Amino acid sequence: MKISIILSLITLLLTGCGNNNEAAQAPSAVTLPVLSINSSTATTESEFPAAIEGTVDVEIRPQVSGTLDKIFVDEGAYVSQGQPLFKINDRSYREQLNNALASLNAAEAAAVNAHLEVEKLAPLVQNKVVSDYQLKTAKASLNIAKANVAQSKALVGAAQISLSYTLIKAPVSGYIGRLPKKQGSQLSPADPEALTQLSDIKEIYAYFSLGENDFIHFKSQYEGNTIHDKLKKLPPVSLVLSDNSVYAERGRVDMVDGQFDKTTGAITLRATFPNSKGLLRSGNTGKIKLSMQHKNSLLVPQEATMEIQDKIFVFLVDKKNTVTKQPVSVGGKSGTDYLITEGIKTGDRIVTKGFESLADGAVIIPEKEKKAVAKI
Repeated sequence: MKISIILSLITLLLTGCGNNNEAAQAPSAVTLPVLSINSSTATTESEFPAAIEGTVDVEIRPQVSGTLDKIFVDEGAYVSQGQPLFKINDRSYREQLNNALASLNAAEAAAVNAHLEVEKLAPLVQNKVVSDYQLKTAKASLNIAKANVAQSKALVGAAQISLSYTLIKAPVSGYIGRLPKKQGSQLSPADPEALTQLSDIKEIYAYFSLGENDFIHFKSQYEGNTIHDKLKKLPPVSLVLSDNSVYAERGRVDMVDGQFDKTTGAITLRATFPNSKGLLRSGNTGKIKLSMQHKNSLLVPQEATMEIQDKIFVFLVDKKNTVTKQPVSVGGKSGTDYLITEGIKTGDRIVTKGFESLADGAVIIPEKEKKAVAKI
């Protein structure tokens, strides 16, 4: 009797353990939000490194040799067109001008004498007092005297130009750069270093480059028969500064280079920005933020993706509500969404939240399905 009771208890214990193992092996499905993927038109913003220059960047160099006598401006100062910047010692050039003027006076006096000689001989030849040969010789001497006058005037003009070069003036309005030369320095037109650089920055140019594929896509978005026509349809662009702040003024792309760079395979574009407050200077760097539209694009919220070892994954849900971890290729960002180029297609469903602990092959219970909102 006791033996039968013990056997019954053992049988009940074994049955209970078997049921517990079966329950542990069959966990219940979790309920998770699911998103249906539809194609739409997306707008992405791409950033391209840009070099900033003034509309006019002029190197100021001496055109004559001499000692730098005076500096009329300071580094960073704003100057107006025609304002004096530097003065080179002009004593030797004034002496050259005085010498040229003296030579001109002598040539003009010689021309007057030659003219008088012709006037004196002309009636004598008519009266056959002197030979015609003497008159011809006098006329030739007069022509030589006139040529000497013209040559002397040219020398005076050259001396005046050289003298004027000793006062260096601003060719345009703008801001002065660094002043590497100090008062007393010896200057020469052959100096490798300029006196300074003058930048007109009422407007600034931001130069950036597009690769061939980006440029083809860029052109295809806007109507027009020529690049010039397409640029007129291009919306304003933004400039992101080196500290990641966005410049307050918007600019316009108004120039495309005539050819691709054979070394980089890229083409240069130019965006012009107003700079009336002078906040930007030539030599600044930044990034041009360019908006591009992508038709028939697949958008996935960033929060619905998982990044593992530099790869992006989503969790696909099949018809039986079984999930699979699927790698995808990201072509850009549109707001908080990723633009997916490979890995999923229209009509696919993905898990949007709570997938951190999901394993391939797990079965879920989808919440009421949402649809991706089109980005236009």
